[in-house]
Amino acid sequence: MTLTAPVVPAVRVASIPAGHPYVRQVLAGSGVRVLPDPLPPGAPDGRWWPPVMCDAGWVAANADRFDVMHVHFGTESYPAWHLRSLVRALRTAGRPLVYTLHDLENPQLTDQTLHLEQLDVLVRAADELVTLTAGAAAEIRRRWGRTAEVIAHPHLLPFDAPAPVGTGSDTYVIGVHLRDIRPGTDAVRAVATLLDAVDRLCAQGVAASARVHVNERVRDEAARDRVAALVTGHRAAELRRGERLDDDALARSIADLDVAVLPYRAGTHSGWAELCWDLGVPVAGPPVGYAGEQHPEDFAVFDMGDGGALAHAVRKLLLAAPRPGSAARAQRTADRRRRRMADAAAITAAHTALYERVLSRTEKAA
Repeated sequence: MTLTAPVVPAVRVASIPAGHPYVRQVLAGSGVRVLPDPLPPGAPDGRWWPPVMCDAGWVAANADRFDVMHVHFGTESYPAWHLRSLVRALRTAGRPLVYTLHDLENPQLTDQTLHLEQLDVLVRAADELVTLTAGAAAEIRRRWGRTAEVIAHPHLLPFDAPAPVGTGSDTYVIGVHLRDIRPGTDAVRAVATLLDAVDRLCAQGVAASARVHVNERVRDEAARDRVAALVTGHRAAELRRGERLDDDALARSIADLDVAVLPYRAGTHSGWAELCWDLGVPVAGPPVGYAGEQHPEDFAVFDMGDGGALAHAVRKLLLAAPRPGSAARAQRTADRRRRRMADAAAITAAHTALYERVLSRTEKAA
């Protein structure tokens, strides 16, 4: 008689959201079934926010379609009472909640009051917590007495896309991408600090220049105009202002830099730092959150407003950084892609084990 191994059904996850690149990457190849994002009323195809699944009514109506809910992003769309009702609905349905705490401070918000209320709801209610760095996990433990599993951020540059190595330049190009100047971006001070640092580097005999990228359409037009005025009046600076860069153009623009500067005033972790690491570009950033823990060997800290500190950070990073367009930069990106591929399997396995663990506890408690 031939014995057949039992068929184990795939775990079904209601991920909030499902369509975000982070979610797709951490579960790539896992066999986990992720429910697609329901289209919000009136939203164009492909837009997941405000997340429809983040709702008690949706949970009650769809509890038979998923085994576990995993919240990542998008809760700022709702008041704290809405999340409390979501938690009650999950408890009633017997569905566990996993919460990845990406942001102890929400960079999309100026006033953090709502975000802090939401953290209190979700962190206390979650059956399992995840975060990206040991520093964030320690802060979660101090503030809520909860243990969060640390699972590193996945790659951002797709494995099936070529890794641009940049174009060489006569000067060391120190760049900052302001994008649409969201609330967590300290655009004017970041650019002023960068220009001061470039002046100091040039005075020290380092051939340096500044490159500032900003979208044409921004959330803070006054800040964009002040940035433009600062850059226009500087002899070693260039402003690149235009439409939002697509993923390929964005990767090429970062690859052209010798050092990337983070313009943050608020936040916890940085997807930008991850993309820079994929591209072999070192990062200088202010002491905001725990971005410096993500790739500490490739990160130097400076205080916003202190051009001398940024100049020192840049010099430190340049010592070990291969130039854009060089064979050494190409080798660095290739080496990092191999490391990312190995890490991807471990990140996916950690998430799969997390779901199995929380579901096992739920079944035992039933």
